[in-house]
Amino acid sequence: MKNNIPHLLEKLFGVSANSEPQLIQNLWSGYGELNRYFLSSKERPSIIVKHIRFPSQPKHPRGWNTNRSHVRKVKSYEVELEWYRIWSEKTNLNCKVPFCFAIQAEEEEQLLVLEDLDAEGYHLRRSSLTVNQAKVVLKWLAHFHATFMHKKPVGLWKEGSYWHLETRPDEWKAMQEGWLKSNAAELDKRLKNCQFQTIIHGDAKVANFCFSSDTKSVAAVDFQYVGGGCGMKDVAYFLGSCLSELECEKNEDELLAYYFKILKLETTNVDADALEKEWRSMYAIAWADFTRFLLGWMPTHQKVNGYSLAMVASAKKSL
Repeated sequence: MKNNIPHLLEKLFGVSANSEPQLIQNLWSGYGELNRYFLSSKERPSIIVKHIRFPSQPKHPRGWNTNRSHVRKVKSYEVELEWYRIWSEKTNLNCKVPFCFAIQAEEEEQLLVLEDLDAEGYHLRRSSLTVNQAKVVLKWLAHFHATFMHKKPVGLWKEGSYWHLETRPDEWKAMQEGWLKSNAAELDKRLKNCQFQTIIHGDAKVANFCFSSDTKSVAAVDFQYVGGGCGMKDVAYFLGSCLSELECEKNEDELLAYYFKILKLETTNVDADALEKEWRSMYAIAWADFTRFLLGWMPTHQKVNGYSLAMVASAKKSL
């Protein structure tokens, strides 16, 4: 399939690739690669091709090389194809995602031909953010969640996020005994049974957001774990990816207030006050749910910190 990429690009854009592709990154656990192809075109100088190849022997960097892990990853790529095939066109500039020009899928390989966000002005990547920069992503998330409020995630994950309990029994089993392990199912149940459900990104870490040079605009990538759920799963996971524990504690009220302000402005035909009340009550639950995953997957992870453990204590009180 890789050898056919230049021919496919010429068929799509009427011009040929004028050099060897630039490797952006290898996909997680050796499942393929992400490349930038440069085109002989002023209108569209470059394009991104996500080439997925299912390996015969996956290599997980943390050692989780199980058949369950492989099946989960294969489904995640099938979900991403469905996202770009059906769902991505429902977004807008307020929750910008790459435009998908073509999809090809065979039994063991898949191709996504995507808009190059760098060429569209979203060329900046960050590993940490200021509070104001975090608000730019919270605005994206609020628009995204409002856009898909109460939409059934047909073809996507029924429950979005890569850490949800049903797909992570091995990590749950690896946890030490304690309240969080004993109540993992109840935390998951609370999130799944929210009255207000939307479609969540499912992997909304800061690394999956591409910023404009002034950091006032943002676009998102990587939709392998997009699916149904409570928006607080995205919000909690995102804040933990870009702010320190002290920054999270200090700015929690301001950041949540900003997110809900945008969400309520953009959500229609919904009791906005009831939505905010329910989802605010899920914030600590969402943090505890993700911490549950980390304590099984990598208990020494830096995100298992004072703030996340305080959120677990808050969730314990609410149960």
